[in-house]
Amino acid sequence: MSATGIAYDRTGTGPPVVLLHGLGGERQVWDAVVEHLRAEREVVTVDLPGFGASAPLAQDVVPTPAAIAEQLARFLGEIGLERPHVAGNSLGGWIALELARRDVVASVTGLCPALWERPLPPKPFVMHRVARTLRPALPALMRTGLGRRAALLGIVARPGDVSPQDALRVASAYASAPAFAATNRAMRSGHFTGGERIRVPVLLAWGELDRLVTPPARALVPHAVSITLPGCSHLPMLDDPALSARTILRGSARTTG
Repeated sequence: MSATGIAYDRTGTGPPVVLLHGLGGERQVWDAVVEHLRAEREVVTVDLPGFGASAPLAQDVVPTPAAIAEQLARFLGEIGLERPHVAGNSLGGWIALELARRDVVASVTGLCPALWERPLPPKPFVMHRVARTLRPALPALMRTGLGRRAALLGIVARPGDVSPQDALRVASAYASAPAFAATNRAMRSGHFTGGERIRVPVLLAWGELDRLVTPPARALVPHAVSITLPGCSHLPMLDDPALSARTILRGSARTTG
């Protein structure tokens, strides 16, 4: 745990890359991807504030992606990472772009980043409520194919292929995050702006089967390169860890926009 309250893991060798999970996630969602990266990158996985083992932001701070990015920028300085590469999934992709807008990272790779062109109406996240209600039964439910399908349908391409351990980890993270509701409200009440001020390389990778987030009609980061991840839904880290790792290696190999 860092002094800024951020829980993290650090492994591997090479140019540093920081991995940011999405809403309701935790750093362990990257574990299979890290195994493909650690020989070529120093990898830092973090729990966002109020998720996993990280402390929430201060009570008087609304947990917008911009506010979370400010906390992460302090965290990067605290652990001695100067301008690392950063990759993020969903909300983590938005936060990665906020870090790039502050010019504190070397590149951004967004995996199904949470980008839309205007604020969205408030909407409770059904999976969060269901997971909280069923929390005592989650271990048993995630051992069944039907339970995994119910929990993961819409966020992974093939729920039945996800191991019971990974499914339980994802469902438990949704159930236990103290900052979930506030972060969900803050995220949906805004949208990313300022992409034209980003000067570092940006690679945006969209899941072919993702129905939660699709590429916006208008380029929010004018110079970004966009690609499609075949066979992947909203969590490509679970659908295809090797492809996710190759995408991050590609994105973090570029040093100029």
